[in-house]
Amino acid sequence: MSRARQPPLVTGISPNEGAPWTKVTIRGENLGTGHNDLIGLSICGHNCLLTAEWMSASKIVCRVGPAKDDKGEIIVTTKSGGRGTCTVSFKLLKPERIGILDQSAVWVDELNYYDMRTDRNKGISPLSLRPANPLGIEIDKGKVPLKDLENMFPGMSGDFTSENFSATWYLMENHSSTSFEQLRAAVGNLKKQASKKNEGSLAYVKGGLSTFFEAQDALAAIHQKLESDGTEKVEGSMTQRLENVLNRASETADTLFQEVLGRKDKADSTRNALNVLQRFKFLFNLPLNIERNIQKGDYDVVINDYEKAKSLFGNTEVPVFKKVYSEVEMRIEALRKLLLDKLLETPSTLHDQKRYIRYLSDLHAPGDPAWKCIVAQHKWILQLMQNCKEDFITEQKGTHTLGGVGLEMDRSSALNRISLSAPVKRGGSFQTPKDDSWHYKSPQQVRFVEKLSDVVISQLPNFWKLWISYVNGSLFSETGEKSGQVEKLKKNARQRQNDFKGMIEEVTRRLVQLVRGALLPSSLTELQLRQYGGWDTKTPLGGAWLTQVIHTVRLSHEALSALEIPNDLLQVIQDLLQDLRVHCLLTTLQHTEEDVKRLAEKEDWVVDNEGITSLPAQFEQCMVQMLQSLKEPMECKPGEINVQIFTQHSSSALPLQIIWRVISNICEQRLLIILSNCQYLERHTFLNLAEHLEKNGFTTAEKVVRVSIEALRQLDEYLFETYVEKKSDPIVGSLEPGIYAGYFDWKDCLPPTGNTHLSHVFTVSKELVPRVLSKIIEAVAEEMSRLMQCVSSFSKNGALQARLEICALRDAIEPYLTSESRTSFKQALEALPQLQSGTDKKLLEELLNKFKSSMKLQLNCFKPASFQPVKR
Repeated sequence: MSRARQPPLVTGISPNEGAPWTKVTIRGENLGTGHNDLIGLSICGHNCLLTAEWMSASKIVCRVGPAKDDKGEIIVTTKSGGRGTCTVSFKLLKPERIGILDQSAVWVDELNYYDMRTDRNKGISPLSLRPANPLGIEIDKGKVPLKDLENMFPGMSGDFTSENFSATWYLMENHSSTSFEQLRAAVGNLKKQASKKNEGSLAYVKGGLSTFFEAQDALAAIHQKLESDGTEKVEGSMTQRLENVLNRASETADTLFQEVLGRKDKADSTRNALNVLQRFKFLFNLPLNIERNIQKGDYDVVINDYEKAKSLFGNTEVPVFKKVYSEVEMRIEALRKLLLDKLLETPSTLHDQKRYIRYLSDLHAPGDPAWKCIVAQHKWILQLMQNCKEDFITEQKGTHTLGGVGLEMDRSSALNRISLSAPVKRGGSFQTPKDDSWHYKSPQQVRFVEKLSDVVISQLPNFWKLWISYVNGSLFSETGEKSGQVEKLKKNARQRQNDFKGMIEEVTRRLVQLVRGALLPSSLTELQLRQYGGWDTKTPLGGAWLTQVIHTVRLSHEALSALEIPNDLLQVIQDLLQDLRVHCLLTTLQHTEEDVKRLAEKEDWVVDNEGITSLPAQFEQCMVQMLQSLKEPMECKPGEINVQIFTQHSSSALPLQIIWRVISNICEQRLLIILSNCQYLERHTFLNLAEHLEKNGFTTAEKVVRVSIEALRQLDEYLFETYVEKKSDPIVGSLEPGIYAGYFDWKDCLPPTGNTHLSHVFTVSKELVPRVLSKIIEAVAEEMSRLMQCVSSFSKNGALQARLEICALRDAIEPYLTSESRTSFKQALEALPQLQSGTDKKLLEELLNKFKSSMKLQLNCFKPASFQPVKR
């Protein structure tokens, strides 16, 4: 079964040497989740678990016990991680025996050490090293929390060796469940201890009384003896003489040993000073070590040494220690300023920012360095974006550097990395060229948008990650230690959420406004244009470059969305994309319309086998290219609004505009070619465009084709009427003069011998022949009916000749007769006198057969393989 946590790792111990029972602080990683998780702690092979006090997952405090080894490892064992390892060691010093009369440069701890192996009560921390039980009864720990006791007795202590000892605190903490009888017995024990102490002092005095009395008697006897023999009056008292002798001896001794004793005192002072320097060399060398480590960049070492010095000498009252410690504080304050300056430097990596923030947090720097860094980074990003715009406007050619960042788009930019790692499907025909010349060929606004997007994509992710680390507290502690300072900083971060949200909004809004200033200046106010505009918009961007811009902005939006930035903060980018798509669509349509209009200038009137010119194919190619260019702007990404751009005007006006430009002042032959082109557009081109529309995801393809065909038919009808009018008027106008040429008269006519009036040659397009001939024949038939009805009288031969002419014409163009032309021929025949005799009818039939036989070749021209009259 795998453990939930990594094995413990000890990375530091402070101090790293000392005598037995020295209090040490162990630091590292994964040192357990609590008191119950810590199951083993050894230093130099000695079990120190009884004195261990678990502080956090990265800190344990304990006392070093006696051990056989002078130097050894620090091993921590936990339930969750098992036996750990270490990267440091501890040196055990041999204890020095200091007597009660020996001089010492340090304070000697005089606490009554007791056998900690016998104290199994986990409630009392072994670190306190309390003396024996003063009440002499069994200690019964209660369930009153320590924090509640501190609140109930502010400024007091439950330690009876303390000056602020509170008996009530002690009883609630150690005897909350003890019975009243046991407490009464404890009072008796205290009284016995007090009486024993008083009796001991009194017995000592009683035992020495006899000695005092004997000394007093001896002195009185000597004094009486001296007074009785009178010696004291003559030579002075014996004690006086003895005192004089002793003073002379002392002066002689001082004279003899003054120099020796002076050297000895000086040597002792020097030795004591050297001992102090040696014992506390860590503190005295610390200012210089701090300077050296700062120069080398070993800030971790400086922080560890400072923590060690602060715990040992932070509250010292020794003047020399206070003086040295003040020097340490002065250098630490300079280090705080240095680290803060490095933190606020730009540009800077996210790793360095986190490192400097943790250093300042460990040094307890005033204020909130992390928030200062976030504010500075926000200003830096805004300045980068604004400088990017100014540099592109002022620098028309060449490369200009922006704060150490080149303006040229290299292949290692953040935008290119995103594009290569997660390519977006591109519907347009435009593709970014692979050669480096693309940078110089692309318009300035396009390169600006790509560079601006690269600035945002490269800076904003680290900015967002810095904020996330700031909120969850990982910015201040890699081990997740929940200290009071870390919790305070996390609370400050939660209170600044609205401020940070405003920063993100400002960055995205600045991005959108700068892009609008370059591509959509009409969407900004005058004030915004002065700040974000200034571009040369005389030459508007084409649809292909706008498609590239849309692709770039989409990449930026996808990159920011991947950071899990709330959608409401990115809505302005979605709005920008919507406007860019609409602008790209309108621009592409306008340019396509202009290209289609210019197709009229390319008409060469060369007809192929199908009776059309190259113009329909050029038009179809132009429209296909437009649809390909519109694919990406029309593509609807998640969160975007679908855009529909085709209307009756935009979809159907383009081919008509070509033809209207062509038909002015044009000959009949070219009119016929145009009609053939229109027919091809209806039957082939528009159907092909419908397939392309559906293939590119346009849902209005059916409507587009229907409206376009309706408009095309209107134009075709107009052209056809124009052509028929030009073609039929000469034919109709020549009928009457042709019939009556040579003073022909239906009243005086010779017997008919054959047909006299059908010699037209039709050289038109195969597809248009039925339609054109049908219309012309309608005009001819109508004219023939009128002419026949205008004849006042027919002779027999004249009636037969007229019927022969009409029947021959009708039979010759039979495939192209319409209901209107048939009616006209019928009316013409009805206007003629009817044939009365069978001989006339037989003659008419023979003449018709003769006509068909002699004109067989010409009549075959009027017999298409398959024909259905076109009805419009």
